[in-house]
Amino acid sequence: MKKLSKYFFEGLIVVIPVSITIYLLYIIFIQIDGLFKFKYPGIGFLITMVGILVIGFIASHFLTKGFIVLIHNLFNRVPLVKIIYISIKDLTEALFGERKKFNQPVSVRTSNDNGVELLGFITEENPDFLGEKDKVAVYIPQAYNFAGNLILVPIENVKKLNVSAKEMMTFIVSGGLSTSNW
Repeated sequence: MKKLSKYFFEGLIVVIPVSITIYLLYIIFIQIDGLFKFKYPGIGFLITMVGILVIGFIASHFLTKGFIVLIHNLFNRVPLVKIIYISIKDLTEALFGERKKFNQPVSVRTSNDNGVELLGFITEENPDFLGEKDKVAVYIPQAYNFAGNLILVPIENVKKLNVSAKEMMTFIVSGGLSTSNW
C-alpha cells in the first residue's frame, strides 16, 4: 500500500503542473479565439500573434515614432488613464524593453540584529528626487503572485547577487522551490 501511495503522489507531482499549465494556455487560447469568433479554432490566436509582430515591426521604424509619441502624449493627459498607462508601460519596459530594470538581483538585510534577508531587484540607484540620500530602491516580488513591494534601503544593506535576473525571478515567484534550472 505504501508503494501505491508513493506512486500516486509522484504522479500528482507530474500531472498537476502539466495540467494547470496546459489548462491556462488553453484558456488564453480560447479567450483570444473567442474575441474573433472564427469558424476554425486557432485562427484568432494566430491573428493576434501576427498582429503583435506587425505592431512591433511598425513601432520600431522611424516613420511611426511620431504616431506612438502622439498616443503616449494623449494617454498622459487623461488623469485616470495616465496612471494606468504609465504603470503598465513602465512595467512592460522593465520586463521586456531594451533598458530592463529587473536586471540587478540583490539580497537586502532587513536588520543588523538578525540574519533575515529579502530577495529582489534594484530598480533605482539614485532616489534623490525623494530626498533620500545613500539609499537605493529595491523591488521585492511576491511568490505565486504578480504583486510586490518597493522598499528604500540603505546601500550598505544591499548585496548584489551573482545570478541572472531570470533565475532570481523564477526562484522568488516559485517561493524558493524552483532551482532546477540553475
